[in-house]
Parts: sequence; C-alpha cells; structure tokens
Amino acid sequence: MSSRTEREKFLVEEYKRQPKKIGAYCIRNTQSQKCYVGVSRDVDARLNRHRFALRSNTENLSAELQQDWNKLGAEMFEFTILDTIEPPKDLELDYDPSEDLIVLELLWLEQCKSFAPNGYNKPK
Repeated sequence: MSSRTEREKFLVEEYKRQPKKIGAYCIRNTQSQKCYVGVSRDVDARLNRHRFALRSNTENLSAELQQDWNKLGAEMFEFTILDTIEPPKDLELDYDPSEDLIVLELLWLEQCKSFAPNGYNKPK
C-alpha cells in the first residue's frame, strides 16, 4: 500500500515538473462548425476542465455550447490546440504570458469567427 502511495506521489511530482503548454484552444462543433476559442496558461488542463464540465452538464462559459453538447453528444465535438507560446529562454522562470495571451486570444477569435451567432464566444 505504501509503495502505491509513493508511486502516486512520484507521478504527481513528475507531472508538476512537466512544462505547461501556454496558448489558444478551440472547441468545435463538427456539425455546425461553431466553435469556442479560449486561452490558458495550461491548455491541456483547461481542455480537460471543459470536457469534464460539458460531460457533467456544468459548462458555464456558453449555455449554447452546453445545449449543443447535450443534444448532439461528445462525438460531434473536437478539442484542438490552435497555437502555443514559448517563453523566451532568458525569461523562462519570470515570464508572465498575460499580455501575450490577450493578443493571441484576439487573433484567434477573429480568425475563427467564434462570436455569436456564428460561434459560442460572447463579446467581453
């Protein structure tokens, strides 16, 4: 039992040491081509949170996205990383991607045309 706990602790520590993908992502309805575009400091974790929220019927970013998910099912949606940001090597430890993420989000919102009624994003 203790070796399993130690193994779990080891795996958690290994996961924490992995570099996080900073960037933009898209959740696309493959039937209507509507999409939701977002950005995150940890894109993989954010997409997992979206999947969990949609499966548990608790997605609060877009009621329409949740309705379409409930109606069409998970198989009609794809989750994609659109773009990533690499921290500058000289600033890697002190890098704050906030401003870069804002610019990246605006770029992909425009490129994907993801605002309602053609998409799931709402104007901020």
